[in-house]
Amino acid sequence: MAPQSVLVVDDEPNIVLSLEFLMKEAGFDVRVARDGESALEAVRQAPPHVILLDVMLPKRDGYDVCQTIRANPAWKDVRILMLTAKGRQIEKEKGLAMGADDYITKPFSTREVVERVRAYMPDTES
Repeated sequence: MAPQSVLVVDDEPNIVLSLEFLMKEAGFDVRVARDGESALEAVRQAPPHVILLDVMLPKRDGYDVCQTIRANPAWKDVRILMLTAKGRQIEKEKGLAMGADDYITKPFSTREVVERVRAYMPDTES
């Protein structure tokens, strides 16, 4: 069984480092993309189980990336958790309307992020 994989998409080096460390520590296979274009490229190469997707990204924002992934039936099982400093209800609703599975606002609790990611991972017992 392939390890459970996470794609971290954020352009802020400190956040990328901390999320990458957390996800590896939790036993996930981690890849990183620093903008919307490379995020979609990474998904094309090998769709991850879960994407931690920042909203504010260079090239294509998180909403656009989310919508693009949701438009492709081959990626219907990819879970998208949007990460953003924009905690207002309207942004949250927009993210969920675009097809995000969940929404985490920054600054986030590291334990909460790991638990949320775990909750969206497919069952490996099957």
